[in-house]
Amino acid sequence: MNAVITPVFRKAVEADIDAIVALVQSAYRGESSRQGWTTEADLIDGQRVDVANVAEVLAAPDSAVLLASIDSELLACCHIEKHGDAAYFGMFAVHPPRQGSGLGRLVLAEAERHAHQAWQCRAMHMKVIDARVDLMAWYERRGYRRTGEYSPFPYGEERFGIPRRDDLRFELMIKELAP
Repeated sequence: MNAVITPVFRKAVEADIDAIVALVQSAYRGESSRQGWTTEADLIDGQRVDVANVAEVLAAPDSAVLLASIDSELLACCHIEKHGDAAYFGMFAVHPPRQGSGLGRLVLAEAERHAHQAWQCRAMHMKVIDARVDLMAWYERRGYRRTGEYSPFPYGEERFGIPRRDDLRFELMIKELAP
């Protein structure tokens, strides 16, 4: 396990797109993802995000991709987007060798802080593949609750990956943010 060093946070810009795509891909898909514990390699093949998707979220209003770097090295990212009085949290990735170091907790806390302070959001929402029991438990330990509200995996849309199973779905998880 790596020691936690406080990262520098900043909002992503267009020049960061390729690095974001590479980071997210490395954290979830392929052999490199197996260095960490967030891999989806046994569930889904193919890509997790693409350049067009990241460019789209960067250009959207009330949307930000937060980057966490240490010594100018990109080690983590997440996407947050304001939806009324809640923010959506996604595209969360930590460089696989840094997973388990506490960096992910810091990124999640920064996303919650940003959503609450910059956008006055009262809750954070996310969708997690419910087959990822270990990941859902990690979020529960950070105050998120499972809702039992499900949405289907986008089967047939290879832009989001090629499922290796036919039972994938997302469960909505919610955390109320401190007033």
